[in-house]
Amino acid sequence: MDRVSSFDEPLKKLLGGATAKVMAEHLDLHTVGDLLHHYPRRYEERGKLTALADLPLDEHVTVVAQVADARILMFNNGRGKRLEVTLTDGSGRLQLVFFGHGVHKPHKELLPGRQAMFAGKVSVFNRKMQLAHPTYQLLDVSDADEATEAVDAFAGRLLPIYPACKQLDSWRIAKAVDAVLPSAQDAVDPLPASLREGRGFTPLPEALLKVHRPQTRADVEDARARLKWDEAFVLQVALARRRYADTQLPAVARRPTPDGLLDAFDAKLPFTLTEGQEKVSKEIFDDLATEHPMHRLLQGEVGSGKTMVALRAMLTVVDAGGQAAMLAPTEVLAQQHHRSITEMMGELAEGGMLGGSDRGTKVVLLTGSMGMAARRQALLDLVTGEAGIVIGTHALIEDKVQFHDLGLVVVDEQHRFGVEQRDALRSKGKQPPHLLVMTATPIPRTVAMTVFGDLETSVLDQLPAGRSPIASHVVPAKDKPHFLARAWERVREEVENDHQAYVVCPRIGDDAEEEKKGRAKKAAPDEDPEKRPPLAVLEIADELRRGALSGLTVEVLHGRMHPDEKDDVMRRFAAGDVDVLVATTVIEVGVNVPNATAMVIMDADRFGVSQLHQLRGRVGRGSAPGLCLLVSEAHEASPARARLSAVAATLDGFELSRIDLEQRREGDVLGQAQSGVRSSLRMLTVIDDEEVIAAAREEAVAVVAADPELEQLPELRTVLAALLDKDREEYLDKG
Repeated sequence: MDRVSSFDEPLKKLLGGATAKVMAEHLDLHTVGDLLHHYPRRYEERGKLTALADLPLDEHVTVVAQVADARILMFNNGRGKRLEVTLTDGSGRLQLVFFGHGVHKPHKELLPGRQAMFAGKVSVFNRKMQLAHPTYQLLDVSDADEATEAVDAFAGRLLPIYPACKQLDSWRIAKAVDAVLPSAQDAVDPLPASLREGRGFTPLPEALLKVHRPQTRADVEDARARLKWDEAFVLQVALARRRYADTQLPAVARRPTPDGLLDAFDAKLPFTLTEGQEKVSKEIFDDLATEHPMHRLLQGEVGSGKTMVALRAMLTVVDAGGQAAMLAPTEVLAQQHHRSITEMMGELAEGGMLGGSDRGTKVVLLTGSMGMAARRQALLDLVTGEAGIVIGTHALIEDKVQFHDLGLVVVDEQHRFGVEQRDALRSKGKQPPHLLVMTATPIPRTVAMTVFGDLETSVLDQLPAGRSPIASHVVPAKDKPHFLARAWERVREEVENDHQAYVVCPRIGDDAEEEKKGRAKKAAPDEDPEKRPPLAVLEIADELRRGALSGLTVEVLHGRMHPDEKDDVMRRFAAGDVDVLVATTVIEVGVNVPNATAMVIMDADRFGVSQLHQLRGRVGRGSAPGLCLLVSEAHEASPARARLSAVAATLDGFELSRIDLEQRREGDVLGQAQSGVRSSLRMLTVIDDEEVIAAAREEAVAVVAADPELEQLPELRTVLAALLDKDREEYLDKG
């Protein structure tokens, strides 16, 4: 075990308390191993300068540049002084400012022609990019001893630039890495020897050395290739073992009964299923018929008919004597599913009731805000088995909820649902129930393999017949206010043609607390920092009633309304009594009103790409074409506008999820879907390393199939235990 121990050494021992404290608090680095896995973000070449022209606003940067000129300016009638230094690198110029007592040292050292590394936060002052009080390190020191040291450190070498924080510059981190680098020799290599040799990988200690102190660009490539593989492989082994363990669990096989509930349901369907629905249903039925629990992820574009596929799976389980539970992320959605499923089933949803079908079953709703009597009845129907299908929010996971024989769990919108909750619900069955996870957020294949690697995947990519196309346009409210006026006219025209519309806002706007949050919320880097808080439902609804949409019935819907109130508004909107619904993103998932044809999204730049795609899927659900208008005040050249144009340009969710991933940091996308897994991805980028992930998954599956307990691979077991310990810690923290 000694081989691991040097990696587990606390940093405090080697670096001293103060540095170790900053590393722990601001960079989440605690041990020697953590620091060795804190890889440089990029490398600077001594002679090659960073393009000052490309500096991102509001970010901590490290640049290597030359001093062009420096001057001291007086202000406050000579009482105050400031030093302004201009840097250049051929691509652009950058200004540095130092004030007060901080002026003397840089004034002596930053002489024209000198080269140095500078670190600080980029801001704009008088329309010029600047760094205020940056820290710096000279790269051409005159003192002989220092000069030799500096030359050794920098001559011809690549300078590693580390992810840093305000309290700790990149080069201080580099010094700390020097102190722990000898421990790289003790790295435990997780890759089986045959795999390492077969793919010609650099040994791990050498890869760590090369990534932190490369001599050439080729060293960096070498090291990265190796370290990416480690991450992908260890993660895929963890997932493959989870899948393997699941296949060892017993489950009750649930096969469709001839002439049962499913046949009766299919017989009364007014349309035929799409090929995609048929194919995915078959995959699900095959899984349900085995004596191991199904674990399947069903990905489907908005409106591709996932609910129909899930309902048929639930009916199969009820036919086979079991119960099915469907879990929705919000009450609005649970009520909506309950309503649409009982409507689709008709008298089949009234088992045991007067006028119900003798082949029917009871479909009950269970949410946190139900009255006591209704709740008691629902719980009773579940425990006696009277109810074959239950739809609810996470209230279903509570200890009080008992099932007669839970056979299938359907989870809607997985990205709001962690592994722990899945496990809690799974423990409700006499034996582990089958699991079907649905998501309308298209997930690129590699992300599915990384985040949902413990699930098999089915994809529904055809839209059912009768679905209409949706036209999307960006409305630049600031540059062209008349476009916004035209947008409201379009809404009025839709209503005059007997259709309805949604208006979506980022905020509710009904209390001072939220006001404060809205103002305090920092504007994104590409926005005007003085920007107002996001537009609010209540304010916009009032404006529209008084102005552009006066005379129409305008109602509001948001998360803070009483559930009965929400339900009442949704019911009236669905019935066509409300012309325009002004709402927050509560309507993002699952709300189904085929007569709603237009949607205006206010401050659209404040929503993510997948969220906009999700929202847009609420229109065009009937036979009339849909229209989605993305209103934004973002500047034409900003990344925010580029994002909106991408959404307007394509309806392909998979294409958009790729764009989304490229624009956001990995961590947001992997989200909390797997506890702890994110923390293990340092080098791997899910979108660019598709081949690595796919290949690592194949190798991992083969390794686990041959040796499920990894008895022949003690090193891999050690590394895995370390990764999963972190998982388990996070899991316990949450619990």
